[in-house]
Amino acid sequence: MPVPNPSPLPPLEEVLAALHVVRLPLTVRFRGVTEREAVILAGPREHAEFSPFLEYGDAEAAAWLRCALEAGWHGFPDPLRTEIPVNATVPAVAPDAVESVLARYGPGGPHTVKVKVAERGQTLHDDVARLAEVRRLAPSAALRVDANGGWGHDEALTALEALAGFGLQYAEQPVPGVVPLAELRAELVRRGLPVPIAADEAVRKEADPLAVARLGAADVIVIKAQPLGGVRAALDIVAAAGLPAVVSSALDTSVGTRVGAALAAALPALPYACGLGTVALFGEDVTADRYVPRNGSLDLRRIAADPELLQRHRAPAERRAWWAERVRRCHERLVNAASPAVQADAPK
Repeated sequence: MPVPNPSPLPPLEEVLAALHVVRLPLTVRFRGVTEREAVILAGPREHAEFSPFLEYGDAEAAAWLRCALEAGWHGFPDPLRTEIPVNATVPAVAPDAVESVLARYGPGGPHTVKVKVAERGQTLHDDVARLAEVRRLAPSAALRVDANGGWGHDEALTALEALAGFGLQYAEQPVPGVVPLAELRAELVRRGLPVPIAADEAVRKEADPLAVARLGAADVIVIKAQPLGGVRAALDIVAAAGLPAVVSSALDTSVGTRVGAALAAALPALPYACGLGTVALFGEDVTADRYVPRNGSLDLRRIAADPELLQRHRAPAERRAWWAERVRRCHERLVNAASPAVQADAPK
């Protein structure tokens, strides 16, 4: 995806001087890991986060750095709301672990729950059992599932037929890619299966994030500030897509989650609870004032990293060097993308 360039870039030396690399434990395995590494940047406007997943290449990770530089050096658009409704996220855990996950979202339980499905090495039976336990524990909550593109077309049809009885609010990225998503959605309509489709990876990982809307591949788009290059770039995508949007996090610390909240706060409409509750999956954080939902919502407030916690969770020297080099390469990409000479030579 082209990296947007909404504002001037700070010099690399200034960015590196503001860099802190942390390693934080998770309370459950998520995306196959039990620890999360992240860069926290002490920018002049805000603390910001750069945390593309380790397997991402520089071309993809550069958008994440653009987001961090926007947040840290330029701040956020004016908010339209100060309370952000948030869903709970249940990883692909066994049913007997669901209750402890939901308990982290506070008294009264969440109003909306997103359940991970299609985990590698698990079966549809596992997914059904997990959903059944969530429904038992949260009988009035809105339920949504997220397959992260883990099913093929036929698998998705079988799975969504089995899960539709839970009254799903939507199914997020059941199959990979834009065209397969459009084909699945058309078949669900033909069969009369009342499961709306939400697109996540088909928006943030595609060269054209608007193809989903153009091909009628989804009813809802899921947007994340970091992968889309920042709050302002994400707002532009939502406006152009013309579809309802759900703001989600990318397993961010409290600092990164604050950026997602800024995006949700600036959207003209916010019809769904946002996926900004994943701080609850961290065993430790970079701030004592953890950015977790209260009564199902995040209040829009400033989040600053605590110097003592940055030091306590400081990553080993070799990891700090690895991340600093990654920042350098991504910054170079952003500089080159912003160069008038590069833009003049770009294909029309």
